[in-house]
Formats: sequence, C-alpha cells, structure tokens
Amino acid sequence: MRPTLTLASSNVHMGVDGWGRPYDLVGQCRALDADILVMQESFRPADGGPSTAQRVATGLGYQVVEEVALARAKLFDPVPTSSSRWAPWPSPLRHSFRLDGQRWGRERTTDRGFARGSWGVALLARVPVTDAGVIHLRQLRRDPARRAVIRCSTVVGGRTVQVFGTHMSHITHGSRAQYRQLADHLPHADSAAVLAGDMNLWGPPVNSYFPAWRRAVVGRTWPSRHPHSQLDHVLITPALSVVTARVAEHSGSDHRPVVVTLALA
Repeated sequence: MRPTLTLASSNVHMGVDGWGRPYDLVGQCRALDADILVMQESFRPADGGPSTAQRVATGLGYQVVEEVALARAKLFDPVPTSSSRWAPWPSPLRHSFRLDGQRWGRERTTDRGFARGSWGVALLARVPVTDAGVIHLRQLRRDPARRAVIRCSTVVGGRTVQVFGTHMSHITHGSRAQYRQLADHLPHADSAAVLAGDMNLWGPPVNSYFPAWRRAVVGRTWPSRHPHSQLDHVLITPALSVVTARVAEHSGSDHRPVVVTLALA
C-alpha cells in the first residue's frame, strides 16, 4: 500500500526555450521524480510524430493517461544563436510558437520554418490510476485556446485520491467564468483530492474560488530565470497533508515546476 503520492505540475513550453532551442525536458522531468505529472503546453506534431508528453513518457516509463489538444499551433524552428538569454530581448510574444487565432503580439517569425500541430495539456502517471476522463471548460471569446481539466483517481494509504490537472485561461481573458465552472465540477471538500496546473493567476485569487481547499506549495514560478510571481499551483482538500513541497529549479521553460509529496491527513 503506497503511503504517499508525489505530484508535479510543469508548463514545459513544448520542450523549447524562447528562441525555439530544445532543452533537456526528459532530464528535467526525471529530476521531478513524480508519480503523477501534470504537463501544460505539450506539442503534438500534425505529421503523426510523438508529442512532447509522449517523448517524456517513453523516456521515463510513464503512461500518458490523457492528452487533450486545446489549440492548433505552429512551432517555429530555432533561431541560430549562442545567447544565454532565455529569449530575444526585446521579445515579441510567442517568439518560438504561436497559437492559431492568436490576436495579440506581433509575429516576427514568418521567415522561419515551422511545424504544424496542436498545443495542449497532458497527465502522465507511473502509478496505477482509474476513472480517467476530461472536463471541458467553456471557451472564452478572447482566448484562442479551449480549456480542459484532466481527471483520474489513484489510491494512497488505502483511500481513493482524485487528481485534477489543467491549464487555465489568463485572467485578462475573463478566466473567472471558467473558475466558477470548474468549482462546480470538483468534488466536495470532504473528499481526498488534488488540483494542479498552470493557473495563469496568483495564489490568493485562485484560492478564493476554492475556499475549502488550500495551497500545498507556495513559491515564485514565473518567469523561470528570475521569478517574481506564482502562476503554477497545487491545491489540496483537508483530507490530505503535505509531506514535502518545493519549486523546482529553472531548466528550460519559462515556468518553474512545482512538486509536492502528499499523504492522508
């Protein structure tokens, strides 16, 4: 019987930095050593090649429980550079990729080759899980991406723990409507449950939508080189306790992962 569960949430920026240069994503995920990994911004090529999440799963022996495409996207070829910066400065938004239908930011990447594909969220596990499924949230008018929550269940200390992983819209898109919708889908606070993901929102406002839940890890996650804000969160119900919690080191994405080890309270 497994007494603890280690869960990580990581926005991987499709395994590339702001120049489009690949980084050691498999190595980063190995260092997280998570039983369940919630991954945002996985890229699945339209040509049928493995997605970002599938490459990590193959390299580390995970099962891809679910992977949901949220938008069509272009992943641009790397910019030839030896710069140590994460991205060009000044940097146009989405310099290394762009979502179809994106209305903000100037595109300066039209002279570069690109791969077409989809941009989404995935949940990977190396422990037995059941009841996998997807909760689709309403698409917001300002957001080019649909949003969804992946759910599954696992057993910790003889009790079923429900896990929810997501990548929410930005507050400027009007994400409060999605938060209210998500709150209606989450289990009662008497359940043992975890909600993890890139929430595109600071901790106290996130907590305000789920007042019976609490944040399991507090620390700055964005931007990863010199973080000043926490956008990546793990929330738990009172039935669970935190054994350890940390913000992982920068390795390549613009977000730092968060990692928690949980047990029954």
